[in-house]
Amino acid sequence: MQGTVATYDPDTHSGTLLLDDGTEITYPAEAFAASGLRLLRLGQRVRIEQDDSGQVTRITLPTFG
Repeated sequence: MQGTVATYDPDTHSGTLLLDDGTEITYPAEAFAASGLRLLRLGQRVRIEQDDSGQVTRITLPTFG
């Protein structure tokens, strides 16, 4: 699943993502930490991994090609 960074708090490394279907979801700092990324930018495209309950577990950059 992919979406766009809607909000990002650099102090807590958490925020919200706007999914391609228009749904806005929050992501915890743990999902950011699991990615190995150092920061996110507003409007940046990301790939989202979720567990069975819908909790965001990892945020990565989409691959192209």
